[in-house]
Amino acid sequence: MKGVGIMKMRTSHMNTEELLLERMTTPTAGLIDHMSTVESPLVLLGAGGKMGPSLAVLAKRAAVEAKRDIEVIAVSRFTDTGAARWLQTQGVRTVSADLLNHEAYRSLPEALNVVYLVGLKFGTSADPSATWAANTVIPTWAATRYPRAKWSILSTGNVYPLVDVHSGGARENHPLTPIGEYANAAVARERVFEFFSRRHGTPMTFLRLSYAIDLRYGVLVDLALKVWRGESVEVGTPFFNCIWQGDANEMVIRSLAHATSPPLPVNLTGEAPVSVREAALALGKRMGREPVFVGQEAQTALLSNTELMRETLGSPSTSLESMIQWVAEWVMTGGRLYNRPTHFEVRDGKY
Repeated sequence: MKGVGIMKMRTSHMNTEELLLERMTTPTAGLIDHMSTVESPLVLLGAGGKMGPSLAVLAKRAAVEAKRDIEVIAVSRFTDTGAARWLQTQGVRTVSADLLNHEAYRSLPEALNVVYLVGLKFGTSADPSATWAANTVIPTWAATRYPRAKWSILSTGNVYPLVDVHSGGARENHPLTPIGEYANAAVARERVFEFFSRRHGTPMTFLRLSYAIDLRYGVLVDLALKVWRGESVEVGTPFFNCIWQGDANEMVIRSLAHATSPPLPVNLTGEAPVSVREAALALGKRMGREPVFVGQEAQTALLSNTELMRETLGSPSTSLESMIQWVAEWVMTGGRLYNRPTHFEVRDGKY
């Protein structure tokens, strides 16, 4: 299978967190238009993670541009207090709450638009019960709290099994028969939300995300670090999907307009698969390093078909070439990292 090509073109620099956050939180015209349909407040559950802060500020900036007085409320435990402070400086209201505590839901504000970002992946092998609780108990209580809201629910491409690399990727009606506790808990999360959607007529979308790219983490960052450090790049999983996090955030918010009961699942990722080998070579060219490859390319990978996404939400606006340039610069200049590898190459479902 041939992955998406690495285009040769000049792109703007992105080498500071200020530029990164500005890029990820600048709304498109389409998102600004969408905010005219959103009623205040917009509640984001689980907004303290990797995507939540930038998504919340993006929504707030879009509301301001649309001249709508929409309160954006970010709900999380906020173990990273810096994230909460930054959100507050950007006009986002923060609510500290442990969503595994049923009592916490009593104090949550009423809302008719909810974005759900709660999830637990890493550490599943060591404590699978925590993963199942986060991915099933919280959806039960959250869906019960907001039965009349429109929901945009962040899911994962991990709900699919590995598919043949020549198949074009799993479509939304593909059987959800993945390997591993995390992936199966993610399927359970969708099933719980679907149950309450059908029971209450609650409109929902499931955004099955495959690997957001933020310069502080992501598949391209994982590859760039290996190339830069002279470490071996494993090509056993030969292809992956990825999307710029700013594009993913924008699509998550706009998907509220497509919420249905039963829920509408949509694969959320870049238009075409990316070759591990080609991406590593492109990164190496940017960084003046020659990648070292090991392993034998398998005939299967975790891949998603994006036809429905393109029909309903459009195509991501950020090119793979831009992401590769930004990531290469970021790694070479020692940009801050979350140090949370994606483990995209894992094939046995153990995270």
